[in-house]
Amino acid sequence: MKKRILVVDDEPSISMLIEFNLKLVGYDVMCVYDGEAVFEVIKQFRPDLIVLDLMLPKMDGIQVCRKLRSQNNMVPIVMLTALQDLSDKIAGLDNGADDYMTKPFSPQELISRIQAILRRINIMPPSNENKPIAIGSLTIDPEQRTVNVEGNPVDLTPKEFELLLFLLKHRGKVLSRQQLLHGVWDYHFLGDTRIVDVHISHLRDKIEKNARSPEYIVTIRNVGYKLTEPSVPKESSFA
Repeated sequence: MKKRILVVDDEPSISMLIEFNLKLVGYDVMCVYDGEAVFEVIKQFRPDLIVLDLMLPKMDGIQVCRKLRSQNNMVPIVMLTALQDLSDKIAGLDNGADDYMTKPFSPQELISRIQAILRRINIMPPSNENKPIAIGSLTIDPEQRTVNVEGNPVDLTPKEFELLLFLLKHRGKVLSRQQLLHGVWDYHFLGDTRIVDVHISHLRDKIEKNARSPEYIVTIRNVGYKLTEPSVPKESSFA
């Protein structure tokens, strides 16, 4: 079955360019031209991924992201932005986008990023790795793609889950931001690595008791991050 991509951009020339190139490689594509239209078509079309422009009429891309995530809709989102300001890109990630690209962009690079996201979502772990894994009060089920903290379910975006699973598979190993970009986003990303920091921050907010003093995802200064098992304080003994 063809994967379905919803393209949301109010510039017909951009939408047509994306639609043409995505259909060329075998995707089923629907285009809409404002943010509100996303919620009119999403239940019928049921996209596997959304390519979402930041600047849209009626409801901008940030608002669309925020509303989708508030509805527990974790469909992967690639944000498109004509704005060069890093804060605008980070705002998209902060509100649930999985990746972003700055206009003008290469259709081939957009396709590569879409393929990378969908490929990682659809990869099933090997049979010896599909059992739930417990670390401290955190339980990750790779097969069901679920996460629980102290028995309570935690809603992660697809990219947040993949990042956590990648850290888990390399538990105790220090991973650089470039390694995380290549391992989780499946492409070499030169220059700004803020996308990793934003997703790490989101994960900490969701799985740590205190995101400012994390027990699981530890920062290794000037290097990157590693996943560790929280130390259990020893009970004091009194004579």
